[in-house]
Amino acid sequence: MIKKLLIANRGEIAVRIVRACAEMGVRSVAVFAEPDRHALHVKRADEAYFIGDDPLAGYLNPRKLVNLAVETGCDALHPGYGFLSENAELAEICAERGIKFVGPRADVIRRMGDKTEARRSMIKAGVPVTPGTEGNVASAEQALAEAERIGYPVMLKATSGGGGRGIRRCNTPEELAQAYPRVISEATKAFGSADVFLEKCIVEPKHIEAQILADSFGNTVHLFERDCSIQRRNQKLIEIAPSPQLTPEQRAYIGDLAVRAAKAVGYENAGTVEFLLAEGEVYFMEMNTRVQVEHTITEEITGIDIVREQIRIASGLPLSVKQEDIQYRGFALQFRINAEEPRNNFLPCFGKITRYYAPGGPGVRTDTAIYTGYTIPPYYDSMCLKLIVWALTWEEALARGSRALDDMRVQGVKTTATYYQQILANPDFRSGQFNTSFVDNHPELLNYSIKRKPGELALAIAAAIAAHAGL
Repeated sequence: MIKKLLIANRGEIAVRIVRACAEMGVRSVAVFAEPDRHALHVKRADEAYFIGDDPLAGYLNPRKLVNLAVETGCDALHPGYGFLSENAELAEICAERGIKFVGPRADVIRRMGDKTEARRSMIKAGVPVTPGTEGNVASAEQALAEAERIGYPVMLKATSGGGGRGIRRCNTPEELAQAYPRVISEATKAFGSADVFLEKCIVEPKHIEAQILADSFGNTVHLFERDCSIQRRNQKLIEIAPSPQLTPEQRAYIGDLAVRAAKAVGYENAGTVEFLLAEGEVYFMEMNTRVQVEHTITEEITGIDIVREQIRIASGLPLSVKQEDIQYRGFALQFRINAEEPRNNFLPCFGKITRYYAPGGPGVRTDTAIYTGYTIPPYYDSMCLKLIVWALTWEEALARGSRALDDMRVQGVKTTATYYQQILANPDFRSGQFNTSFVDNHPELLNYSIKRKPGELALAIAAAIAAHAGL
């Protein structure tokens, strides 16, 4: 069993891993750049080490992180999500230095990180994929020719992309010609590779992903699916488990496809297989070789601690569950509470949290790294917390989500919480029938006003009086 684990990440996912370590008797080691000196993951871990003044360089230096793991007596490293979580070099260096990597092997990360190679692997395994190019396109002229063959609209994608970046929908040859150099530039800056490919654009699909777990003994299971259709510019906002849009037959089919995909590439540890669903057809989109931001809702409906399973698998232990033992109960929703102003084109709003009050009550969970007095730095993602609710029925889950959003207080910065209230009240969303175009098709949801609670108003008045009096 792993004894000491270095967490090569920050923020709420680092706190989440610290908690799993504490429950398993594993000593946790945090790392922090200067902007994170007073971060919650630093306060909560058993040990914490400084990795430099630069906000990003330390978190993105695989050899430095593995060397630190060795120097501090760690026998394992967890990459979390984002940063180097899908970096094959990090997994390779861990193997070289005798550090257990909490994730799949480097060759699997590399194979699934290359979107064209992933497509080939899925085709070979009999998993349906979106029509597209056989490999990368070498020029704008080739892209235009391939798009004519595939048929518009098409998606121009970075081969090494992820997280919604390096991707453009092109409806006409003119749009493709304009998008090509932009995607090349974005892909080069974000992923260090200029490779791109084309896929047929599946218009207004549902975005469904299946959580899988696989150990080194050949056991692979799925933990059912999550619906990630509520998104903006390919960035997920609200996630749901299980999807209220699937039939039992579709649910079983997608789960089986996910297991088949994982086995086809010799996958180990936790991963997610993402699909598009349109007009009854299911298409493989990509595989994420890491824990997902939205793993929480799968945990809520199945009762399985995914991070705990990750650490067990990396320790060389078999899965603690078999497929026939895995059941789901009720519905769970996760709201990504971002420090953004939705009415101002979702402009990031960094700054000091003057007051934070976490919602509670039955079926409510918050995963976060913020606290009253914490300053959200401008160098990282704008997500400040994840609010998760669970209930036995879809209607009860909606009501609980609305109540929990209303209970929550995050003052000092603007957030997306009120916008999510508008989504929860929308008839199309409440009906459980929506797709990835939901946000674009409902711009009226941004026409809301924020009414300050009496307590908040009283606090603001008291603060103004105190400031005027010089107190």
